[in-house]
Amino acid sequence: MVSIQEKAVPISGYQYLPAPMGGSESRSPNQQLLPLTARVNEQDHLEIGGCDVVTLVQQFRSPLYILDEDTFRAGCRQYREAFARYYPGEFLVLYASKAWNCLAICAIAANEGLGIDVVSGGEVYTALQAGVNPGKIYFHGNNKSPEELRFAVASGCTVVVDNWLELRTLAAMTSNQPIRIMVRFTPGIECHTHEYIRTGHLDSKFGFDPDQVEEVFRFISGQRSLTCCGIHAHIGSQIFELQPHTDLAGVLVQWLVLARECGLELTELNVGGGLGIRYTEADDPPSIDEWVQRVSVGVATACEAQQLPLPKLLCEPGRSLIGPACVTAYTVGAQKTIPNIRTYISIDGGMSDNPRPITYQSSYRSVVANQMSAPMTENVTIAGKHCESGDILIKDAQLPVTATGDILVVMGTGAYNYSMASNYNRLPRPAAVLVRNGEANLFLQRETYEDLIRHDRLPERLMAPELP
Repeated sequence: MVSIQEKAVPISGYQYLPAPMGGSESRSPNQQLLPLTARVNEQDHLEIGGCDVVTLVQQFRSPLYILDEDTFRAGCRQYREAFARYYPGEFLVLYASKAWNCLAICAIAANEGLGIDVVSGGEVYTALQAGVNPGKIYFHGNNKSPEELRFAVASGCTVVVDNWLELRTLAAMTSNQPIRIMVRFTPGIECHTHEYIRTGHLDSKFGFDPDQVEEVFRFISGQRSLTCCGIHAHIGSQIFELQPHTDLAGVLVQWLVLARECGLELTELNVGGGLGIRYTEADDPPSIDEWVQRVSVGVATACEAQQLPLPKLLCEPGRSLIGPACVTAYTVGAQKTIPNIRTYISIDGGMSDNPRPITYQSSYRSVVANQMSAPMTENVTIAGKHCESGDILIKDAQLPVTATGDILVVMGTGAYNYSMASNYNRLPRPAAVLVRNGEANLFLQRETYEDLIRHDRLPERLMAPELP
């Protein structure tokens, strides 16, 4: 067991609360460990969106995703307002919904003036059912099926074409009007992030290679059924560096020039997303404002150098919008202390509701929601309840002395937690509540045991009585 004296141990959960200076709208959500509305109430409980987390667990049970609407909306507004400040041309912010796609979240993003970036027919369908304007839905993916493509085209979405098969399939597709497409290229830009989420370097499954740019443009220029509005590139995820985005702008604008030479007048430029968030105290991401300024200035400067009119500038934040807006609340169960080695604290969830630690070795921070001012004197390992030795949410967590029944809160769980959740070990997926101004609204129901077998089918021959 790691000695407490060997680590800088915070005195209480207060250190994780957002800085009190300024209003919530002035703080960049991606730089906070807890949602912008987080505070400690008179009961020494964590409160989010005006709702006591302990009370929420009593009402909705645990594990429970708690999404702070104000934090999500603040991020959306900060992106829009920053582009209005720094980019002199037209722009559109798209929410990268693969981070968490459901009706309520798509509806909030659309209500804040954002479009939606989707990566499957199911995400297209969800966004449409949430009332999103199909003209503001952009459909990504490296292996879209013909059925998905037909659905997106019929719905009026823009298809971001990823490869030759997809491009030729769309060119051969019949439609009442020209099919609106954007083309994704791999820019060959490296950035420091996890290997699995580096999508901009040359060895990537996404997008056309740079040496195919002219060939792709010339093919599209000969297709009357296709209307190409622009180009797209994405250099990765959970990025803290700003320079790669300036480099990307230069590469993309060069391709706009080449498109003109091939007879295509492209009007949109999509620089992807990738801005990181603060999962732990060691993380120091740029603010939303800083990221937007660097992207905007980079594109405008590159266009001026090439004497090109400014394109409509698109970007696709996902994690930086939804990640900091959500926490997951668990109930503490069994504890196991191995002398001189480790103390395990087990919770009622784990890798089925947050697969990122076991998949990406991701780090998180936690507090005990029912004793926020208690000194964090314990170094423990937070273990999930699944039948996997690797089901560990946090290996070295600093917590106060905990007991069975305490409410443990893990921060920054809005991105890729519910969206990657599973029924491993036949655990029902948790509920999710939207909190704002002291009101909690259920927007994802907790699954039941009946839900687990809803799509099971038992062949009739297996229902025969057992032989004697």
